[in-house]
Amino acid sequence: MSGSGSSDGAGTPSAGDTAARGPSPAATAGVLPSDTSRDVSERATGLSRQVAVLPVGSYEQHGPYLPLATDTLIACAIAREIAAAYPVHLLPPVTISCSHEHAAWPGTVSISAVTLHAVIRDIAASLARSGVEALVVVNGHGGNYVLGNVVQESAGNGVRMALFPAAEDWETARERAGVRTSLLSDMHAGEIETSILLHCHPESVRPGHETMDFLADDRRHLLTLGMSAYTESGVIGRPSLATEEKGRRLLTALTDSFEAYFSLVASDKPQGDAPRSDGEGTRSL
Repeated sequence: MSGSGSSDGAGTPSAGDTAARGPSPAATAGVLPSDTSRDVSERATGLSRQVAVLPVGSYEQHGPYLPLATDTLIACAIAREIAAAYPVHLLPPVTISCSHEHAAWPGTVSISAVTLHAVIRDIAASLARSGVEALVVVNGHGGNYVLGNVVQESAGNGVRMALFPAAEDWETARERAGVRTSLLSDMHAGEIETSILLHCHPESVRPGHETMDFLADDRRHLLTLGMSAYTESGVIGRPSLATEEKGRRLLTALTDSFEAYFSLVASDKPQGDAPRSDGEGTRSL
């Protein structure tokens, strides 16, 4: 959401005004997939079950140094790495979701859980009509609780679905990347999210994250009171510890974790024949 700014009198913003507004649209280059219909057809050749990957982000505050589109950029970064490593169809992102807990900050936009549920369900049904029988939802926003229900309800309806990453995947990635903040403490705009953007979209990270650390581990009333009851800045985490290298390692670890999900959803075995979990699971931000 942008406002008006000063110009040089000819309708062109000044350099200072442009810097104040933040990065240009080029900062999000590469977010949308570039497939053609032929690409999709060729990728499907020889696969027993086609798999699509759908990034789901949000449009919500992430403190004064990360963009409102942070969760979308992160979900797209994860999905893009997955698509480079596995034979999946990469879909464009869902960019607005359930961010009601961030409503106290300007710029945040939300849709209802009912709407998000319907959007994912409709996308899955559309894919099934075109022969894509499996959908993995890559969730970039922890408030999208309804995504778990969509996947749960998909069992037995003809479309195999999975939700990625789970908390255990994030924990594995955190350990492999050397992230020092726990998943409980690194809740929003912290070490993990800032590291991934420093790696994938460094031009979108504004100065200031180095001094914005803030922890609020007891958030038991978050859904009732919203984020503003726990943080004035919108930050809960330790972004000062973020590095580009940690971001790279996080994405590598998550891509490795996806192998188990791909094997499961791409299998031509009936869902009832899926192997039992050994208790190893997977978080989202």
